[in-house]
Amino acid sequence: MQKVETTVRLTKPVHAIILILFIFYSLIMIKLLFIRGSSYRWPDYNYNIVPFHTIKSLIYHRHAYNTDAWVKNLFGNIVLFIPLGVCLPILSRRLFRAVRCLAAIILLLFLVEIIQLVTKVGSFDIDDIILNAIGAGIGLAFIKLPRSG
Repeated sequence: MQKVETTVRLTKPVHAIILILFIFYSLIMIKLLFIRGSSYRWPDYNYNIVPFHTIKSLIYHRHAYNTDAWVKNLFGNIVLFIPLGVCLPILSRRLFRAVRCLAAIILLLFLVEIIQLVTKVGSFDIDDIILNAIGAGIGLAFIKLPRSG
């Protein structure tokens, strides 16, 4: 039996609403990721290229972090990117295939981290890419769930 992958069919008004919401989401993410106060600027280039280093530190040494920082770093990095995994495959038929969509998302996340590193408005952290991709993957899974009826 051959698996047939269908795209999400939307009326033009619904598609326009989703596009507007995605633009609004993108502007919020630009603000959160790049437009920050001077307290987020690093004097040097900070980076982590060791997968799970930051995640393990946050989990194993959670007592050293205040709850707000701990939750934002672990769960915020997941939850904030769920809409990306939902919207991209809906708005672009080319990105409806899971592998293609996740590859595009990971490339986008890598570029975000590079920009943060170069502009010193954050740091490059491979764990952010991992957590953000998990969030986008959750959103993508929501779109890909089999529809009954």
